[in-house]
Amino acid sequence: MGSSEERVVAVIMVGGPTKGTRFRPLSLNIPKPLFPLAGQPMVHHPISACKRIPNLAQIFLIGFYEEREFALYVSSISNELKVPVRYLKEDKPHGSAGGLYNFRDLIMEDSPSHIFLLNCDVCCSFPLPEMLDAHRKYGGIGTILVIKVSAESASQFGELVADPVTNELLHYTEKPETFVSDRINCGVYVFTPDIFTAIRGVSTQRKDRGQLYGFADMLSNLRRMSSFEALQYATRSLPSDFVRLDQDILSPLAGKKQLYTYENMDFWEQIKTPGMSLKCSALYLAQFRITSPHLLASGNGTKSASVVGDVYIHPSAKVHPTAKIGPNVSISANARIGPGVRLINCIILDDVEIKENGIVIHAIVGWKSCIGRWSRVQAEGDPNAKLGVTILGEAVTVEDEVVVVNSIVLPNKTLNMSVQEEIIL
Repeated sequence: MGSSEERVVAVIMVGGPTKGTRFRPLSLNIPKPLFPLAGQPMVHHPISACKRIPNLAQIFLIGFYEEREFALYVSSISNELKVPVRYLKEDKPHGSAGGLYNFRDLIMEDSPSHIFLLNCDVCCSFPLPEMLDAHRKYGGIGTILVIKVSAESASQFGELVADPVTNELLHYTEKPETFVSDRINCGVYVFTPDIFTAIRGVSTQRKDRGQLYGFADMLSNLRRMSSFEALQYATRSLPSDFVRLDQDILSPLAGKKQLYTYENMDFWEQIKTPGMSLKCSALYLAQFRITSPHLLASGNGTKSASVVGDVYIHPSAKVHPTAKIGPNVSISANARIGPGVRLINCIILDDVEIKENGIVIHAIVGWKSCIGRWSRVQAEGDPNAKLGVTILGEAVTVEDEVVVVNSIVLPNKTLNMSVQEEIIL
């Protein structure tokens, strides 16, 4: 079959409201995949990367959110990209591979030659066309995007060993107890439709074995499971339609000339917490310099505000010319930024007002919040520390001359005195 008629589809796993609880309070009023990074919903970055794949037929989002939460976004992005984007709601957790298998008829309706699978909560440049080229050369069932990380951080992820010459995946282990490798799984894959046969194989095997697992196998797995999986194990069975991509597919297929790796030389982060979303917003803004410079603001303080570094300002936001913005700032719709305001390394969400001479550094300011005159909302800026980034939930009011440092404030609170290192419920 010539490459001219080969079609490709992409599937993006978006999770659901029970997942991403570490993303509160920001996920209280918006599904985490729609939270804006660099002014675009989190899921927009993988979606727009898919647009660069040749012969892309359609994009599916699979998750547990109610369809209405995605309806508006899905229709607007389909129109904008001129590619059909569909949201598919899972009836119950099927695991990452099981979720794919559950919707195999829809995914295969265009008879695609290849299927991309991406996780919504990873931040990277998504080198998808390059992965597809490499995958065609390798000729296996699937190719995994991998990145080299520090040996200390590797154990938080799926570690893998690949042949340095052929790039064949030789060994795969999820969150190992001992150091295996400094190469980790980025959560971005391209498969041939044979992946469905592999997933079906796991289900069939489960049914045949009467779903009984070896006791040792069960103990070794228990430690790194979600409570849902642990519950399933407690009854000594995983449902035959619950198939995890990593433990059930990647580990057993490693070393069988079926799976290969493609090394990501760019950035990669996982977006688990609001603090990480601020770091990832910076990475995407920096990427816009190369891919979409028209999205970045500029200004020297005469007609418009002074802009330093990478900054995104929504066209509907009003920013006073005496304000100074950047680096790494994104300002959402209808925000009002007053005279003399200074913004550094922050995300300002829709309908926020920051009054004159307010300062926001290393912080996320929630929808409809208001920061008073001469007030400061700031943090140390460590994206990994629990209170390393200050977060104001929706509709928080910081009164005039109040300083908020290293704190998380839940929605609808009013702060009339300064706080430090606090979680305000």
